[in-house]
Amino acid sequence: MRILMHSIYFPPEVGGLETHVATLCKALMKRGHDVTVVTSHSIKSAPKFEVYDGIKVHRVFCPKKSTLGWTVTSIAAIPKVYSLSKDIDILHAHTFPSIVPCAPPAKLRKIPFVATIHTSHFLRLAKKAFWRKVLKFLLKKPDITLAPSKEIKDVCVDIAPNIQAYSLINAVDIERFKPTKPIIDRINNEKIIIVPRRLFEKNGVEYAIRALPLVREKVSAHLYLIGDGPLREKLIRLANELGITDFVHFLGAKPNKEMPGYLSSADVVVIPSLIEATSVAALEAMACERVVVASNVGGLPEIVTEKTGKLAQPGDPADLAEKIVEVLLMPDELKAKLGKNAREMVVKNWSTDSLAEQVEKIYLEAIEKVRNR
Repeated sequence: MRILMHSIYFPPEVGGLETHVATLCKALMKRGHDVTVVTSHSIKSAPKFEVYDGIKVHRVFCPKKSTLGWTVTSIAAIPKVYSLSKDIDILHAHTFPSIVPCAPPAKLRKIPFVATIHTSHFLRLAKKAFWRKVLKFLLKKPDITLAPSKEIKDVCVDIAPNIQAYSLINAVDIERFKPTKPIIDRINNEKIIIVPRRLFEKNGVEYAIRALPLVREKVSAHLYLIGDGPLREKLIRLANELGITDFVHFLGAKPNKEMPGYLSSADVVVIPSLIEATSVAALEAMACERVVVASNVGGLPEIVTEKTGKLAQPGDPADLAEKIVEVLLMPDELKAKLGKNAREMVVKNWSTDSLAEQVEKIYLEAIEKVRNR
């Protein structure tokens, strides 16, 4: 099949969506499909066109990273998506703004159209009356809608009851993400807690920082934050106010190819989200045989179970600290068992090959649906 995708962001941008789309593209190409991506020119140093790991990538104007920026770049992408869609077999939009440039060629050229509603940002907007009307209008455009968690799928169907929607959890490159040599050097034999989250409010990084003094009452540990974002300075001040500056390390964003080494350094990986779809970062940590402590929110309980990790109440530093301490004080044999369980679960259910096979079947279903219309 000739597949044309639109995603607001794409590597070298760093994040779960970007990683997912690139990983899916490569897995589909491995199965013999031709894949082209249209994305935003959010990183000005990136070329307007390049071949990225075999994927043809076109970038269009993006004023800034914001809701307004998403809107502008989605509209700006309409001519590019239309011009590239002439001989395309399937259109695939990633996140709801991407529906905007894909809908016109899908309708005018009768191209089968699939959309994946990735982000937890969607869940926040879905609570607002105005945005529900906008989302309903958009959700009615694709032939099939996908969601990375049951929660997002259910919200989509609640907004637009007659759509065809499936829950399909994201995937991990299990050849890249596996136990490997640690990158982080241990300080005075203290435990290593890693939070691989961008520094945005919805990711709850504040609560991991607030939990650290409580953790250190029981276990000597350092906290490593991998990711950047607008809350960086605020979180640095918070660590200073709590008197834990020496134990909190802001590492910034790291390339996806380096993440296995960082995750393999961890005694525990923490996903303290306040709102979440299904965290690619959590799946990557599990693939590296790390025990994950995650918020009991969104799609996280679908992947983190008592056999692989711990769930904590979102926004509750005391409960988060308690769960982290439980993992840090586990016998090594039990921790290793949970880590192996985690990887086995990812390999069995959420490998890129498995995802590509499922997505391919959905594409064929969309093609058949349009053919019979």
